[in-house]
Amino acid sequence: MAFDRFLIAPIITGLQTDLRPWLIPDDAFTSLNNVYIFRGRVRKRFGGTLTGNGAPNSVIAPFYSRLSMQIGTTNGSGNFSGVVPLPSVGAIGQAFTIANEIFTVYEVGSPADMLDTGSSTMATYDTTSGAVDITGSTPLTAVYYYPGLPVMGLTTYDQAGVSVNDQPAYAFDTHFAYTFSSANGFWLRSGTLEWHGGNGNFFWTCNWRGVLPNIRALFVSNYYVVNPNGLGAATDDFIKWTIDGTNWIDGGLVANRFYFAPTIAGVPQPPQTGPYVVTARIIAAFKNRLVLLNTIENDGSGAGGFGNNTQYVNRARWSSYGSPFAQNAWYELNQSDNMADPNKSFWSGAAYLDAPTDEAIISAEFIKDRLIVFFERSTWELVYVQNQSQTFAWQKINTELGSEATFSTVPFDRHILTMSNTGVHACNGANVERIDTKIPDEVFTIRNKNQGVTRVVGIRDFYTELVYWTFPSDNQRMFCTDVSCVDPTFPNKVLVYNYRTGSWALFDDSITCFGYFNQQIDATWASLNDTTWAQANFSWDSATEQVQNRQVIAGNQQGYVFIVDSDNARNARVLQINNILNNVLGYLEISITNHNLMVGDFIAIESALNSPITVGIANATILQVLNVDGVDDITAWCLLNPDNYTQFNGTYIGGGVATLVSNINFQSKQLNPYVSQGRDVYVGKVDFCVIKTSQGEITVDYLTSSSNLSMIDEGTATGTIMGTNVLQTAPYADPYYAFEQTQVRIWHPIYFQSQGEFIQLDIYFSPTENSTAAIAWSDFQIEGMVLHTSPTSSRLQ
Repeated sequence: MAFDRFLIAPIITGLQTDLRPWLIPDDAFTSLNNVYIFRGRVRKRFGGTLTGNGAPNSVIAPFYSRLSMQIGTTNGSGNFSGVVPLPSVGAIGQAFTIANEIFTVYEVGSPADMLDTGSSTMATYDTTSGAVDITGSTPLTAVYYYPGLPVMGLTTYDQAGVSVNDQPAYAFDTHFAYTFSSANGFWLRSGTLEWHGGNGNFFWTCNWRGVLPNIRALFVSNYYVVNPNGLGAATDDFIKWTIDGTNWIDGGLVANRFYFAPTIAGVPQPPQTGPYVVTARIIAAFKNRLVLLNTIENDGSGAGGFGNNTQYVNRARWSSYGSPFAQNAWYELNQSDNMADPNKSFWSGAAYLDAPTDEAIISAEFIKDRLIVFFERSTWELVYVQNQSQTFAWQKINTELGSEATFSTVPFDRHILTMSNTGVHACNGANVERIDTKIPDEVFTIRNKNQGVTRVVGIRDFYTELVYWTFPSDNQRMFCTDVSCVDPTFPNKVLVYNYRTGSWALFDDSITCFGYFNQQIDATWASLNDTTWAQANFSWDSATEQVQNRQVIAGNQQGYVFIVDSDNARNARVLQINNILNNVLGYLEISITNHNLMVGDFIAIESALNSPITVGIANATILQVLNVDGVDDITAWCLLNPDNYTQFNGTYIGGGVATLVSNINFQSKQLNPYVSQGRDVYVGKVDFCVIKTSQGEITVDYLTSSSNLSMIDEGTATGTIMGTNVLQTAPYADPYYAFEQTQVRIWHPIYFQSQGEFIQLDIYFSPTENSTAAIAWSDFQIEGMVLHTSPTSSRLQ
C-alpha cells in the first residue's frame, strides 16, 4: 500500500491552547509537560545539580547545597552543647552535621532524640529552647546547623576587587543571610543580623557603587513590618545593607531624617529627630541616586522613636545626588540638622513624589536608562526631568496592564517581561502588550490562596534562551484522607518561555526563587557525587560543567539551592527525608517537611541509611506517591516490585533525600493532512527522529478522531494492539542494526494502522518507565517526525 509522507520538522511552535487541537499548526502541542522546544526539537526539561563542590561522599553531598551556619565546635571528646539562633528554633526537618555524621530532627520534644548516621552515643534537640546536645562524635570538628527554612532570595554581590565572572552569591531564607563559600564549597551564614518575615516576604536587593571605587554596597529589603499602617514594632525589618559582604548593618551610618534606622548593640533604633523610612518594596540605583518605591515610613512620634507606620504604596522617594550615606542625603526641601553646629547640613536634592493613582507599586525594572514602574493595573515611567526642585516625574505608559508579582519581572535589552493577573506582558517603554496569547488561560491557574501571586518569580536563562517563572498552580491536586490536609503553599509549576521562537511549556517542580551563580568550579568525576557512569548523559564540554560559568540557580522550600542544569537529565536531590516507616499494608510512610507532592508523583529515595547498615535501603528505588497525609507526610510504594518495601528493613537512621522524578507527557495536535479535502486519515506508522541514548525509551499512545480513549488500552483489551508502542531512543539490540551504535540520531518507527477524523499522538513515560531509573533519568529529544498516511473515505459518506 502506497503512503503519503509528511515531515514535521523543525519543531518550533510549542504549547498552544488558544485554538481547538485540530486548528493549531502541525508542530504545535496541546500539552507540553516536562519537555520544551529548543532550537527546532523537543527536549527534556532541565535537571538539577548540587551547588556544593566539596562533599566528600554521596550521603553528605546534599548538605553542601543547603543553607547552613556553624554553631560551634566539638571538644576533644567529640561532645557539643549549644543553642541554635533565634527565631528558627524547633522544627521537624531541621538537621545538623559533624564531619560526615548527619543528625536529623524527626520529632519534637524537650528534648527529643535525633536520628544519627554515625556512632555518637547521644544526640538530642530541644525544639522549644533550641538546645543541642551531642556526645561521642568527631573531636574538634565544626558543628553545622541547617534551619530548613524556605529560600526567599538569591542574588550576586558586585563586590569591589573581585574578578570578572566570580561575583559572590548570596541567599536569604526567612530569617538569615548566607553566602556561598568558594573555599569551603558550601553555603554559610553571613553576618549575625536576623529578619522576621514569613514565607511570603521575598528579598529585593540592589547593588550600589559608592563614591570611592573600593566601596560597593548591597541593599536588601524583605518589605516586612508588623503593622504597615499602625504602631511600629521592634520586629519590623528595616532596610539592611553591607559594604564588605560579611557585616550587615540594620540602618544607615547616621540617623538621618528619612533614612534607615541605625543599630545600637544589635538592636534596631529609630532616629530620634523625626520621621524615617522603615522599608521599601523596591530599591533601585538611578541617576546616581538611591530610589525607594512603595515605602513604609514611621513618624518617629512614639516612645524610643517607634511611632506610627504609614504605607505609601504609590510613592517614589530618592536620595540626593551622590552617596545615600551622606549626612544630608535624605533631607527634603527646607530641612536641615537639628543641631547647634554652625556647619549643619542642609537639603541638597532629596525628595519624594506620589504617583497620581491609588494603585500600589508592584515591580520595577530598567530599559536602558529608563526606569519602568509596574503598578497593579497600569504601567508608568519614573522620568528623570533634571529639575533642581523636583528631579523625577511620573508618566503613564499604559492604563490597563500592570504587574501582579514583584519578582516576576525579567529584563531584556529592548523590553521587560512581567506577570499580571491578565497575562504575561511585555513593555518596550512606549507600550505594553500581552505575549502569552498562545496560552491565554494559563495565567488564570495561578493559585491566589496562601499569597500565591506573590510567589511568582522569574529569571532569564541565557544558555538555553528561555525565561522561567515558578508559580503555585491552582490545578494542583491533593487527594488525602488525613484531617490535617491543607492547601499547598509553595510553587509546584514552572512556566517556560522560549523568547527566540515564542514557544511555551510547563515543568513540574517546587522552586521558591531563582538567581545567578558564578562560583562553580570545573566539574571532575569525583565531584559528581550524584551521578554514576551509566547515568551520565551530559558532555564534558558542556558550559554547565565549566568553572565560573554564569548559572541559573534555584532555591526550594527546605533551604536547598541547586543549579538549573539543562544538560543534566535528572532532578536534584533536594528534599530531606525525616523518617521512613513500614506501613502495616506494606507501603512506606515517609516524612518530608513541606514536600509539595501530590498523588501520582514519583520520587526516588537516595542516600538513605538503615541500622544495621548491612540491611541498607535500596537507594535509587523510585516510588509512586499513593496518598498525601498533609504537608509533611506521604505514603508511597514501588510499582516495579510491590514487595520492594521489604528492602527497607531495619530502622531508618537518616541521610535520605527524595528526588522528584518528572514524568514527560505531551500531546500533538489532532493530525490529518487531508482535512482540507474533507477526508479521514489512515496512519500506518510514524518515524521518529530521536537523539540516541544508552537505555532510554518512551511510550507513544494515540487517540483517534476527537475521542479521549487510549488506543493502547483499547488495543490491549481487544487483543488488536500492534507491538508495544514503546519508542526506543536507545539503539536496537539486534545485530542487524549495529551501525546505530555509532550514530548521534536514529530513526525508529511506531506502528498505528488506525484511521479516523484525526490522529493525536500522546507521548509519555508509563508508570513502569517512570519507575525505572535508567529510563526516567535518561535524556530525551525528538528532532522530527514523518507520518506515513493515506486518505480514506469522506466524513459525509
